[in-house]
Amino acid sequence: MIITLKGTVSSGRGEGTWFTNLQWVKEQLRRELNIDLYPGTLNLNISSACNEVKLLNRFGGIEIRPEKGFYGGRCFRALIMGETHGAVIKPEILHYPTDLIEVIAPIHLREKFRLKDGDEVEVTIWLE
Repeated sequence: MIITLKGTVSSGRGEGTWFTNLQWVKEQLRRELNIDLYPGTLNLNISSACNEVKLLNRFGGIEIRPEKGFYGGRCFRALIMGETHGAVIKPEILHYPTDLIEVIAPIHLREKFRLKDGDEVEVTIWLE
């Protein structure tokens, strides 16, 4: 199943950069998605009432298996703005916002698409 979401760019707290720089995360995502990650994530706010967001919770996606002391997550293959392959990450963290998705790619997405906070981004997601 394929869904398309539109979200609004928002600044994060830098945790995506820290997470995507962890060696075990880079290795798993390289193996599962066949991409070398740009360090960091693009945060997108999505309406929590959006039915497509609810679908992400129903589908398993690709498991990110955590090392001891870390949280895992799920990722879904994605196409950003119709041209850049990447993935959507849903961390499995208690109280993680339901209206936030994090997008990863092999390139700096803000730079590539000249994005700033408040801009709209379209993401096509393959649910597995």
